[in-house]
Amino acid sequence: MIIGVPKEIKEEENRVAITPTGVAAFVAHGHEVVIQKGAGAGSGILDRSYEGAGAALVDSAAEVWRRADLIMKVKEPLASEFQYLRDGLILFTYLHLAANEAVTRALLEKKVTAVAYETIQLDDGSLPLLTPMSEVAGRLALQVGAWCLQAENGGRGILLGGASGVRPGKVVILGAGIAGSTACQVAVGMGAYVSILDINPSKLRYVHDILGGHVTTLMSNRANVEEEAVDADLVIGSVLIPGAKTPKLVSRAMVKMMKPGAALVDIAIDQGGCAETSRPTTHRDPIFIEEEVVHYCVTNMPAIVPYTSTYALTNATLSYGLALADKGAPGALRADHALAKGVNTFKGKITHSAVAAAFGQPAVSIEEVAGA
Repeated sequence: MIIGVPKEIKEEENRVAITPTGVAAFVAHGHEVVIQKGAGAGSGILDRSYEGAGAALVDSAAEVWRRADLIMKVKEPLASEFQYLRDGLILFTYLHLAANEAVTRALLEKKVTAVAYETIQLDDGSLPLLTPMSEVAGRLALQVGAWCLQAENGGRGILLGGASGVRPGKVVILGAGIAGSTACQVAVGMGAYVSILDINPSKLRYVHDILGGHVTTLMSNRANVEEEAVDADLVIGSVLIPGAKTPKLVSRAMVKMMKPGAALVDIAIDQGGCAETSRPTTHRDPIFIEEEVVHYCVTNMPAIVPYTSTYALTNATLSYGLALADKGAPGALRADHALAKGVNTFKGKITHSAVAAAFGQPAVSIEEVAGA
């Protein structure tokens, strides 16, 4: 099979879908890897490193898309890339389709087999390809949140760790998954006063066990969310329902009641965001002030640290990419139930229930559309 890796064209997206080590693995399995020149530059990976691993370098994205049977990316295709989509192509990337109707329609129209990193799910409910980027985003949330709280950015001028004789800032984290629990550990390490909320008591128990008395764990319900958010200096939204739009846990009314100059970092913005006041932003223009609260809603947060993110991502995606290449899509999906859950569109049909629900359409099983 020919694996194609085009350069990412989303604004300020410096990650790349594969490292030289990943290329070498595909070549060792008898596959060909075609990479657009300069695709790894933003992550500090030179073209000669890819060539040394056995990849073929080409000048244009168009050639990569034309030659490839399997396209590996980091982010969903943009409108200018829709022209390259075609029947029979396998697209393996982060998609977040529930929050992006235009991409969903393009994939359906072109009958692309679209496998989303974020919906591959193991039997225990974990999301192995979302985990590394969630960990990075969780660590970054405190870094950017502290920056948002600085006075020059419209923030309250709060140092989260406080100072001798001065109270620390209060951090409220919505969601105790990978991103939320990672953010919680960093916030505690900074010396902040931390509350974390989730609907799953097992996740809260885990956070309590590892952090002990340094964090307050609360069940997530409207009353608790409102009480904690109103008193917070920094709210971090890390809510996730795999494949589905994020529920709006923070209403505009709650944001109005927050302290002037407080900050809201919405990690969930890729799936629509968990606050009614959230809207997507970019690294170039990452913040806006709404209801006197500083909002940070960048849709590709890990792109701030592309070197770390690229290597962490390839560590997670490589085995699944190899399975798709070695066995072809039908064989790989039959062999791996977790990978099958990653399929969002197949032969012009939506195959993921949460994505289908977002657009008011029925989901069709992969077996049905494949005629298996």
